[in-house]
Amino acid sequence: MTPPARRWPRGDEGVSALEAVILAPALLAMLALAIVVMRVEVARQAVESAVHDGARAASIEDSGDVAARAADATVKARLVPSHLCRTLDVAVDTAGFAVPVGQPATVSVTVTCVADFSDVAIPGMPGSTTITETFVSALDQYRVRSP
Repeated sequence: MTPPARRWPRGDEGVSALEAVILAPALLAMLALAIVVMRVEVARQAVESAVHDGARAASIEDSGDVAARAADATVKARLVPSHLCRTLDVAVDTAGFAVPVGQPATVSVTVTCVADFSDVAIPGMPGSTTITETFVSALDQYRVRSP
């Protein structure tokens, strides 16, 4: 008769801690990625709204110089207080103000924003992204305008 095989104790001690050690970094990385995606989308929507408002503000002015200042001020009033952009560049194309009255003309505003999320980024991920939006607004073709 053979003696019974000796069995090592099979306790579950430490298994939960091991699972937590393995899963925690992956879950934290997924959470950080979700936060980054959310912040980029919020910044993109804010820039899109600001560029639309800036183009509209420019299109109701009488001259190109005043229109450029109005667009710049409107965009900055919308984006600067929110601190969404690390850097902000506003470009206004006022060539439409040189078009003779009675002909269709437009003004366009382009906003470039570098959205910063380095405070939540994990190693290996970029800490910022560049968002560029352009909006074109029509000028009243029967309104007097000057370049």
